[in-house]
Parts: sequence; C-alpha cells; structure tokens
Amino acid sequence: MMKLQQLLRYIFSLSLLFVYSVMISAQGNLPYVDEKPIHFGFSLGTNLMDFNVTPSDSARVSTLKPGFSVGIIADLRLNRYFNLRFTPTLHFGERQLDYLFRSGSASTTITSIPVCLPIFIKYSSERKYNYRPYLIAGGGFYANLSKDQSRSIVLNTFDFYTEFGVGCDLYFSFFKLSPELKFSLGGNNVLTPMIQRDKPLNASDEKFTDALSKLTSKVLTLTFNFE
Repeated sequence: MMKLQQLLRYIFSLSLLFVYSVMISAQGNLPYVDEKPIHFGFSLGTNLMDFNVTPSDSARVSTLKPGFSVGIIADLRLNRYFNLRFTPTLHFGERQLDYLFRSGSASTTITSIPVCLPIFIKYSSERKYNYRPYLIAGGGFYANLSKDQSRSIVLNTFDFYTEFGVGCDLYFSFFKLSPELKFSLGGNNVLTPMIQRDKPLNASDEKFTDALSKLTSKVLTLTFNFE
C-alpha cells in the first residue's frame, strides 16, 4: 500500500519532470491564453481521504488509500493576477478505521463518493517562460453519493469545507497543463449516530459507530488540470 511519504516523493519527482519538459520546449507558448475573460477545462487526479477521529484513542485511520478524482473547470479572469474558479469534482475513495476494543482489535472500511462544489480565488505570479506558479484558496460543500445505511459506519450526506493549495501553469503549444496539490478540511461532524440510522444493525456492527463521537473529513488531492 502506498504510504504518504512515498506519494509525496512521487509528486515531487513528477513535478520536476513537468517543469523541466516545459523549460526545454520552445519559449512563449500560448502567449495570450491568460487574457481570455472566461475559459473552461477539465481535471484528472488522485486523492487521499482521511479523518480527524474523536475520541482518537478508540480508533484511527490505518492506511491512506489512493482514490480517483475527475472534475470540470470554469475560470473567470478578474485581473492580471487573480481568477475566480468554479471546479465541480467527483471523488472516489475509501478510508479504513482500525479500532481497539476490550475484546480485541477490529477494522471497518468506509467508501466515499462525494460530489464537491468549490469556489476558489487563484493568485498567479508573473509568468516566466512557459510556467507560472500560483496559490489557490476557497471552499464549498459536498454531497456524499455513497450513503449506505446497512454499513457499520454511515457518513452524513452533506458537509462544507475549506481548501487551499499550490500549483503551476505549464504552457504547451496547444493547451495549458497545471499540476495542482490541494488540502481540504471538513467543517461538520459527518458521523451519523445510531439513533438517526434508518436500518437497525446487530450489536457487532453497532460498536463501530458507538465507539465514536465525531468524524471530520480531511482530503489531500493531486490533480492535473487541462485548460
């Protein structure tokens, strides 16, 4: 299973490869692309979903498992350095919670398919040859499409979150590619307590929910934006 440190090393190496490929290419690709008032694109990427768990001594996320992300991009130019972006994104991922009960250890897997609807402010530096670093920050809300009442842990359908990250626009002859790394923090407790569950569970499954009082989402996302 891919560890977080291995993934970060992979991201760093891949980013260096992209920057190098752009720097050795012909200078001045797409010189007027950033002057368009509105433009669109799409994104493909991977994600690592995590939880803040309360109480933390009862359970923890054992392994960060890479998932898949796909989205669309709508970008509004505000001025030379700032853009307003709307990027609806569909994530596929899962988390595994490990528990330590008096009777022994146990684990359960939580599948998540959230549709995220964020709005961002993008601040870009001056363009240098065929690359342009930027910062991005914003937030939005998501709807979880995988709410299964028969599972031992059920997540609430809606949540809101804040998100921030860094990226770099790389200019090629016919398109702009932007590797982008973002981190999001959920604002709500997404754990559905047993009293709000529609379907009863046996005692062996109820303990996974009863051992917790709060779950808040954390997601690290690496996307490649094509614009």
